[in-house]
Amino acid sequence: MRGQFTGWPERAMDVLWQLQGEPAQATRERCAADRERLVRQPMIALLNEIADTDPRYEDFSVWHYRTNSWWWQHQGAVIRLGRKIEIGLRFDLDGLRIQGAWWYPDPGQVDMFRRAVASEGSGRELSAIVEEVRKKGYDISGDMMKRPPRGYPTDHPRSDLLRHRSLIAARLLGCEEWLHTPEAVDRILSAAADLDALLMWLVRHVKRAA
Repeated sequence: MRGQFTGWPERAMDVLWQLQGEPAQATRERCAADRERLVRQPMIALLNEIADTDPRYEDFSVWHYRTNSWWWQHQGAVIRLGRKIEIGLRFDLDGLRIQGAWWYPDPGQVDMFRRAVASEGSGRELSAIVEEVRKKGYDISGDMMKRPPRGYPTDHPRSDLLRHRSLIAARLLGCEEWLHTPEAVDRILSAAADLDALLMWLVRHVKRAA
């Protein structure tokens, strides 16, 4: 059902401005109710609306702010697609950021990833997917070894991917007027479509620990 999310109110930015730096406890207490209403609750409405478009997006969490000032300044959320595979969202003074990530892997998942990368069919597929995502403006990162892992040749055609122990594609979507409107839903869905091939490859090949 569309219509739950109407955008972040412009006052949400005012609240985040007040929480910059290392805000005093009195400042946090003064801003807490407004932050919940203007920053966190719109993220919940956004994720509920996203979930209504596709059952794959139904397993989500919208983080609460914690004692660390960073959590007060950045509103995070995740949509879980598989074990350690997720879409992450973050709303802050820079606007809205999205990432598709496989990270903090379970034991065995890194080996599964490497075998799939080394395999000619699945490896070529991932390489092409990563390049396409990069062309769409996403930064590709992750925890990487300095050299290919033991057991794989140093001149392997996908040596860069073999070095990954996590894989993240991230992009800042911006801080324009659409953030304060329902259009943000369509922006997220468009970005999720950009990341779909990458995340589904990961779901197929590293969803379960060995």
